[in-house]
Parts: sequence; C-alpha cells; structure tokens
Amino acid sequence: MGKHNICVIGSGYVGLVTGACLADCGHHVVCVDSDQAKIAALRAGKLPIYEPGLEPLVTKHRKSGALTFETSIAAGMNRKGRLAEVVFIAVGTPPRPDGSADLSSVEAVAREVAQNLRGYVLIVDKSTVPVETGDWVAKTSARFNRSKASYDVASNPEFLSEGSAVHDFFHPDRIVLGVPSPRAEKLLRSVYAAIEAPVLVTDVKSAELIKHASNSFLATKISFANAISILCEKVGADVTLVTQGMGMDRRIGPHFLRAGIGFGGFCFPKDLEAFRWIAKQKGYDFKLLEAVREINEQQKNWVVQKLEEELWNLRGKRIALLGLSFKPDTDDLRFAPSLEIIAKLQAHGAEVVVYDPIAIPKAKKLLQKAHFAKNPYEAATKADGLALITEWPEFKTLDFARIKKLMRTPLLLDGRNVYDPAKIRALGFTYRGVGRP
Repeated sequence: MGKHNICVIGSGYVGLVTGACLADCGHHVVCVDSDQAKIAALRAGKLPIYEPGLEPLVTKHRKSGALTFETSIAAGMNRKGRLAEVVFIAVGTPPRPDGSADLSSVEAVAREVAQNLRGYVLIVDKSTVPVETGDWVAKTSARFNRSKASYDVASNPEFLSEGSAVHDFFHPDRIVLGVPSPRAEKLLRSVYAAIEAPVLVTDVKSAELIKHASNSFLATKISFANAISILCEKVGADVTLVTQGMGMDRRIGPHFLRAGIGFGGFCFPKDLEAFRWIAKQKGYDFKLLEAVREINEQQKNWVVQKLEEELWNLRGKRIALLGLSFKPDTDDLRFAPSLEIIAKLQAHGAEVVVYDPIAIPKAKKLLQKAHFAKNPYEAATKADGLALITEWPEFKTLDFARIKKLMRTPLLLDGRNVYDPAKIRALGFTYRGVGRP
C-alpha cells in the first residue's frame, strides 16, 4: 500500500471522519472547510461534532502532521508543495423545497478544484448526490480546467452511520468504487488498501444510485415495522414479537426492523426525498417511497396522540422528553423527530422539559421555549408524562421507582420499545409502547 496525498473538502460528519480515518490508514490528508471558525477550532484540537472514537484519531494525526486543516481549496490541494492525488468532495447537499438536492456547493467545489489542477487528480464524489452528478462535475471540471491537466471523476459513496462512523469506516460491509477508468480504479484501491472489505467496482452512475437505493430501502424497512405496529395496536398484538419473528428469516433479517416514533437524521429523510425526485424527473412515479415518507410523518404524531389519550387536554401539562438527537451516540439534530414532537406539544399548550446526554448545547440554539434539565430525574420532576425519544444507553438503567415519586402523573411513553411493560406497570406506571398491548 502506498501513501497518498489526499484532500477532503468539507469537514462535517462525513468529511472529518473520512479525513481522520484516511490519515490513520497512513495517508497525508488535508481537510478543507470554508468555515474559518471551524478550521480554527480543529487546529486547536476542538471538534465541531460528537462522534465516538473520532477525537482520539484527530488528536493523534493532527499532532503527527498526517492530518492538517485549511480554509482554501488551493492550500488543501498544494500543502507545502505536496500536490493532492485524490480530492474527495464531502460538502453538504441539503434538500430543496421540492425534494431535490441542492448541489450548488458541489458545483462550486468542482469549479475551484478544476482551477487548481496542476497534474493528474482523481476527483471523488463522497457526498450523497443524485445520479448523473458525476457527469456535471466532469463537465464543470472541463470548463474550468485552465491548466489542461488530466483528471478523472469517480463516485465513492459513504455508508457511515452516525454514532458508529469510525467503526463503520474501518469495518465496512463493502467499498463501492464507481470509476471511469482503470487508472482511477487502481488509485482508489490503493487508497483503501488498508481496509479489509469486499470491493465492488461499478460505473459512476451505478455507484451514485447504490447509496440512494440503500438508504431508501432501510427507510422502507423502518416504515414497514411502524405500519405493522399500528396494526398490532388495533388487534392487541406485540410488534416487538412480530418483527422478531420476521427478522429470524434470513431473507429479511432483524436490522432496521424496529418500530418507533419514526426515523430522522440528515440521511434518510433527505435521501428518500431526493430519490423520489430523481425517479420523477426520469418519468417514474416511485409510489412506494411516497408511502414510506407518509408512514414516517404519521409516526411522529404518536407521542401527542398517546398523551391525549391518557391526559385528555395537554394545555398546561408538563411533558418530559428523554433524548433529542435522532439516534444515540450523536449530537445531530437534523430532521430529528424530537424537534417536531416538541413543536406539536407546544402547539397544544404543553410545557416541555427535555434532557439529552450530548445534544443540549446544539438544541439550545434551536429550541427557544423548551426547558432543559440537567439529568433525567430533574426532567421527570412534576411531569404529567414522560416520553422516551432517543434510546441512549443511560436511559435503559433508570431508577423508575425514584422517577415515579418525582412525577405528578406516572405515565411513561416508550417511543423506542426499550422497557419491559410488565416491570414498568408493576411500579405503578401507566405504560404505552409503540405497537405493544
């Protein structure tokens, strides 16, 4: 395996993890971001995101010099005379109102990369982008490639799950290389030579579709489980047993087959909408994905519906929520179900108090009227209802006997089906789970 000079443009959840992990693979990596405050913080050893295992990697390779940070693409591609061989584009592709992806940042990066070409460079789309983006990156690169240097444009989609992204990078199910030439394939294979995983080599468009298709299918499994939970509630069955039985079938598998209050995060909702938009633009009505989205939106009403069933009117009631981030082990609040649930509760006149182990600093910038507790027990104090929103590990070992004494009304809504209903009810709680009797 050779050491390569790599520039990663974008230092968010994908770019920073990619850069730190590639440095750990032995490469020289420069992470670039236009946010000067973010780069200043990274140079000082302060991370803008929370991700288990990431801080030690950044610290180690920042000190060794294998991982450096710049605010300009020109500096990132030519770090002290060391020309980048591979440039990963890992900037944001936020959704537009119509569901399509905003690719303006990708275009701007492609233009600037082309303007700074000095020799052969492999330009790699790492961001999740719609199919045919590679074509546009190639056209943009050709238009602004004043030096007439040679280059290739490839697609190397990431499959990192927030909360386990570092582990996922080093232990992936597969590495997808969408390449236009043998030279590009050889170079990307060398970049990932330290990672033991199956490598799938495809054309660029197939690689672009793989990411959207994968995330949309996982979202479909979640919504299917949630649809089953609605039926289970109506007939008195237990969705946790139904999905357990389904998941034991090797053709189905247990992963992403858990009912709850809906999926969130930046990937699934955004990619689902983008995939629907792509299909529509090509003349195909992908009705299945519309149903997946509708089920997920309906599921976010579950907390308010169950509270009203148990408490009648919510105006003036104090409701405590445990968890804010869209999943455990991350501080990411983008498209988090908690934000919509809080908005709905406040619209009904409820007083909302929240606790999250990590995400409160970011939540304070987004939630103006919510109260923030220092721990779960403070959140539960004088509450008329307590709802589990994010299944952080510490919430699984709470002292519910203590919590019952603190609450005004011992009502527990288990939005992630974490707790044993019989044990909770034995303590004197009214327990409501998702799709559970």
